[in-house]
Amino acid sequence: MLSKIQTATLVKIISCTNTGDINDVVGFVDVQPLVNQIDGLGNAVPHTTVFNIPYFRMQGGKNAVIIDPERDDIGICVFANRDISKIKNTKAQGNPDSYRQFSFSDGLYIGGVLNAIPKQYVQFNSTGINIVSKGVLDFKSVSVNIVADTFNVNATTFTHNNVNIGATHHHSGVQTGTGNTGGPS
Repeated sequence: MLSKIQTATLVKIISCTNTGDINDVVGFVDVQPLVNQIDGLGNAVPHTTVFNIPYFRMQGGKNAVIIDPERDDIGICVFANRDISKIKNTKAQGNPDSYRQFSFSDGLYIGGVLNAIPKQYVQFNSTGINIVSKGVLDFKSVSVNIVADTFNVNATTFTHNNVNIGATHHHSGVQTGTGNTGGPS
């Protein structure tokens, strides 16, 4: 017998409407439930794709951590006890649009489990915090303050206002001299 009451299950992401963009709606995913149904004869009956499921983004007020699901991620989908269509459309309290209960149509994707080793991440551990990026790491702010007992920079190229500040420091038009330019004596 096919189940008509959904509670929670593992799903695979088929597609995601958002890829890190900042929009007024976080986004929706299409998911494939991974645990098959079994009919009365013991035959597997795979689920079809479930469309338009809102997904979780860690957010409080206007602050968020943006890590949107990607195709083939595996995660947890939970299902509301009533039709949530009206709330998905209006973002406000309202009556259910139907008498539907515990349906795949009223799912919420709450995040990944059983996925591959990440290539970029923020890691909190007993020795500190690691931030690893596979590309550019951008900081955008009005002001940045760094307070540390030690501040080390290990870089092949280090620039400030388009001036290379490295082991060898070059300026065009500057000639070497015999005087001391190392600071006050």
